[in-house]
Amino acid sequence: MTCIFVTGTDTDVGKTLVSSALLLRLAQGGYRTLAMKPVAAGAALTEHGLRNDDALQLRAAMNVTGVEYSELNPVCLAPPVAPHLAAEQVNQRLTVRDLTEHFKSLRAAYAHDLMLVEGAGGWQVPLNDEESLADFVEAIGAKVVLVVGLKLGCLNHTLLTIADLQHRGIEVLGWVANQAQPEAMALQTENVAWLKRRLQIPLLGSIPFLEKTAEADRPASAVDYLPASQELMSVLQGS
Repeated sequence: MTCIFVTGTDTDVGKTLVSSALLLRLAQGGYRTLAMKPVAAGAALTEHGLRNDDALQLRAAMNVTGVEYSELNPVCLAPPVAPHLAAEQVNQRLTVRDLTEHFKSLRAAYAHDLMLVEGAGGWQVPLNDEESLADFVEAIGAKVVLVVGLKLGCLNHTLLTIADLQHRGIEVLGWVANQAQPEAMALQTENVAWLKRRLQIPLLGSIPFLEKTAEADRPASAVDYLPASQELMSVLQGS
């Protein structure tokens, strides 16, 4: 069973869009997909409890059924701020150990071909004063797909993220360039080409801003910019 962690060069770069599109593409090839959002900050109170939009999108995109929301998103925090600060506001402490136990329980409970775990914010988002989500990725032994938000500063953000991943010995299987805002960055094509040369990591797709697509339909539209199911699964399996 393959496990990947989707992280981004910053917050609001389209991790959920890309994660959902990856899940949908793999489902087209008959692969069983399971998703997890270990920590979500920014949630609305519903009749079923707190619910985070990103986690709900992942739940809609994966095709393994019967998963309870609390399994997919074990830590759901109302304040729309950094997770460790949101947790402090509700007198909760986030730890790598607890998140790892949730991850192991979910992974063992359902048959699947690929499990996708989506981060929160960028790569080094803190969980507490000593630990970060990056430490959680090390603990679960996942490989990474990096979402690069195409905006001014993305070259620096990408290189810094890759540098820490390499320092930790975590393999980056591929990256996705995503235009998360309506206006394209200056010299966007040239920036993507430079990163492609510099990173020497498979570019899985370059997704434009899907302005003519309803927000709920954007993951399905983003699928068109990804490799075919079998090719994509081969990359994500590291083969």
